[in-house]
Amino acid sequence: MNPTTNPASHSASTPDPAGVNPHAVTDFDRSTEMNLMHENLARVQMSARLGEAQERRRGYQLSRAVRLGRKAEQAAQQARLALARAL
Repeated sequence: MNPTTNPASHSASTPDPAGVNPHAVTDFDRSTEMNLMHENLARVQMSARLGEAQERRRGYQLSRAVRLGRKAEQAAQQARLALARAL
């Protein structure tokens, strides 16, 4: 049989009439999967950053509350001393 008349070799050399390449489909799936992986990674990193920011805010609020509490205690102590001196 002549290789030019072999239907198998003929179909392999000509492009698919439907334009569907099975390798292109797997490449597309891989590309989509990689994009999803990158999106998931970005989502996890953003979630971690938001968690860190919330922890920093809580730490700042706690330190501020402690500072204001000390200030209030000092003001109360000064008021007691002023009252004791007045008596």
